[in-house]
Amino acid sequence: MSVPIVRTVAALHETVKEWRRAGARLAVVPTMGALHEGHLSLVRAALDQADRVIVTLFVNPKQFNSPADLAAYPRTEDADAEKLAPLGAHLLYVPDGAEMYPDGFSTTVSVAGVSEGLCGAFRPGHFDGVATVVAKLFLQTGADLAFFGEKDFQQLHVVRRMARDLDIPIAVVGRPTVRETDGLALSSRNVRLSPAERQAAPGLAAALFGAAGRLAAGEPAEPTLAGTRETILGAGFREVEYLELRSAEDLKPLQAADRPARLLVAAWLGQTRLIDNVEVLPK
Repeated sequence: MSVPIVRTVAALHETVKEWRRAGARLAVVPTMGALHEGHLSLVRAALDQADRVIVTLFVNPKQFNSPADLAAYPRTEDADAEKLAPLGAHLLYVPDGAEMYPDGFSTTVSVAGVSEGLCGAFRPGHFDGVATVVAKLFLQTGADLAFFGEKDFQQLHVVRRMARDLDIPIAVVGRPTVRETDGLALSSRNVRLSPAERQAAPGLAAALFGAAGRLAAGEPAEPTLAGTRETILGAGFREVEYLELRSAEDLKPLQAADRPARLLVAAWLGQTRLIDNVEVLPK
């Protein structure tokens, strides 16, 4: 059994209209494709909470800082559709660039505050691209629920703030990061790792979890993060872009884990940028 695919807003609206007439509760899982078990876990969660689930697949050029990175991003529509079919997803929405950003498109959605620092500091304009495309997907699908992974924790905050500020009637649901058995957070970018890099990659999560335990026990952030940065570099990473302790509620920087927090990192392993975060709960 295959997943029905629509490629235009008009076709999407026709399907959604029929579902709404039947009183269905709708969920959307926005993706850029190259689906892995993390994405599939979001689809399963959506199917548990909604009558109809739309998975979107759009490699959004507005959230890439590098043309080379955009060109290298994997495009695997056929394989993605095959992965979705046994789950029972009801629709795959695959617009092209002209459908999403038609001639004359000139609107950008920008979210201040939670988009600043962390990835926002190193990827200027990235979260404007995210907020713009996700706002369009929310409005195009008219979904009641949207599912995102917590691996992109700052993105989750940006999307929630955007939907709240624009009064889009949708509940944004965050789901825990899915990991390999060795701890590496699942990511579409993991396929770029060489065998040697793949062997080194779990050192990032191991360093984070170790630091989270120390921070939760009351160690101050500054020396803990300094030591953890060295641990990550010692594991084979060539650069740590950021490693910060932030409030889980509003992403404000913290000097100690005196409230529920997240330890967030972005680091380069060879030519691949990996991000991760772990929860820090004070004892």
